[in-house]
Amino acid sequence: MFYKSMFYKSMFYTSVSHKSMLRNILCWSRMRLGAEVCAALLLSSHTLLAQHGGHGAGGSVGGGGMSSIGKPTGVDQKDDLKDFHEALAVQATSQQTTEYAAMVKSTAAASTELQSLLEQLQKKDNASALASRGTTLQQALEKARTANKNFLGGFSAPQKSGLKEIAKKLTKADAELAQRSQELNERAADTKAASEAVASSAQNLDRALTGFQEQQASLGQEMGIVNPESAGLTFHIAPVRNSINFKSQPVTIVTSGMISQGSAGQNVFAVTLTEDVFDLQQNITEVLRAQLDKSDRCGERVAIQDATLTPAQPASIVATRLHFERWACFGRDNNEMAEGDGTLEVKLTPEVDETGTLRIKPLISRIDAEGLVGELLRSGSLGSDLRDKIAEAILSAVGQGGDFKLLLPPAAQGSAALHHARFQSTGAGALTVVLDAEIKVPSDKATSLVSELKQRSSPQQISPPQSVPR
Repeated sequence: MFYKSMFYKSMFYTSVSHKSMLRNILCWSRMRLGAEVCAALLLSSHTLLAQHGGHGAGGSVGGGGMSSIGKPTGVDQKDDLKDFHEALAVQATSQQTTEYAAMVKSTAAASTELQSLLEQLQKKDNASALASRGTTLQQALEKARTANKNFLGGFSAPQKSGLKEIAKKLTKADAELAQRSQELNERAADTKAASEAVASSAQNLDRALTGFQEQQASLGQEMGIVNPESAGLTFHIAPVRNSINFKSQPVTIVTSGMISQGSAGQNVFAVTLTEDVFDLQQNITEVLRAQLDKSDRCGERVAIQDATLTPAQPASIVATRLHFERWACFGRDNNEMAEGDGTLEVKLTPEVDETGTLRIKPLISRIDAEGLVGELLRSGSLGSDLRDKIAEAILSAVGQGGDFKLLLPPAAQGSAALHHARFQSTGAGALTVVLDAEIKVPSDKATSLVSELKQRSSPQQISPPQSVPR
């Protein structure tokens, strides 16, 4: 009865997280019942729908296939089972799950070898020791890349189609890893190369390997593979309130998160932070007035009339309606030369550069204005100045809301690196910011970090989806 309820709710009571919930259901069904029983449950979903009252075109059950099953009241008619079938088609077989574990293990081994090399570089070991360690590292990387290539090559036709995008990203990450590995190998073999240059190449390789591991983890998630080593080591970050002042306008950002250990080695922790920026949305007009309003006696005057901040995930849109005036001074008198109203829309896309620094890329997506105001917004300094100041204001709020020093324990300070950022809709126009990071500490410090995490919040076991009461 539990699984019937679970599958029924996944089909009819999901909207924003429809696909991810289906993936979790498939994954947990396989863990608890085995692949064969899970498959039987999935195939019986037609029957479950019929038992709940699904009807064909003629008002009777059956005969019409999946397209003829009626939908309950309150569910969008466009909400079919496409995501359900897509999630089912890409699920890993038991053999693939075993191969995936071996692939991830080989990648983790390469990461361990790279960390050892980085430690030796810091100690400035002799050239022969570095050469030996470099050879071991190259062998480990080659083994990891071969395992990755073989795993991708074993996809079924539906998996190749359904996992095309994530496989493309993983292939790109593999190419980057190969390039950085070759660069390090060449610099390490060059006796004239400075130690700083070798260290720089090793750090570039470390970033490439981290990206490679992240794409492997994303692939495993898409295929419904749960890493049993990391399933029980997830710690929750309690919500932290951070008040940010834009001149006289305060804004509160509430950030919570999750830290998981073990997906790519016991000294590597995946971090996901979620910033609730609802207060920023509610006060965006006052925030932009504090940042953008100006009133030069002899020059330009800008007055923000109203503004909105809405999701366009993974970006967001700031729409600003403003009044513009240009004044000129002749002797003691100042005279108005031009005025007008306009609307400016700016698309804000968060990015993380190779140094782990969060940035926001602003792009003017729409301008609604005529005359001089329209010209200044489209090709003059007015449009570019407003665009950049809007991005700066949002970046300031998002950056302070995701401050690692406030959110992470002391043992993680200086060891966390931001890798990805995105705006995300939570429904009804509400907006959050999701930051993905990684904590990588030496093996001897991993234990103390886990201890600090336990003191802050008890480790939470990942539990199967619960059925929603009818």
